[in-house]
Amino acid sequence: MEVKKSIFLRTFGDTPILRVLDFLATYSMYDYSMTDIANNAGIGYTTLKLFWKDFTDKSIVIQTRTVGKAKMYRLNKDNIIVMDFLKLYNTIIEKETDKIMAKEKYITINAE
Repeated sequence: MEVKKSIFLRTFGDTPILRVLDFLATYSMYDYSMTDIANNAGIGYTTLKLFWKDFTDKSIVIQTRTVGKAKMYRLNKDNIIVMDFLKLYNTIIEKETDKIMAKEKYITINAE
């Protein structure tokens, strides 16, 4: 499955870790299994496992519940690293969206 690059990924690069952070930041109000995170981020499950322990050890992600055999995770918004990341993430999205909107407005005005 090909994942369309977000503004964040176009700005910082397209790596598995950044894909996962991008997905979790975009859908931070929900929790997901590792399989769902890998699939939705467009990376392999084995690749996710390479850095997942680091994410949990640093409390970047936290387990929220268990559904059957699946452990569910989400970004830990109480973690200072995650807080700072989300500030940066939102700033990038906002600034790049403003640029796109300004360019489209310019094109629309000149087309009239």
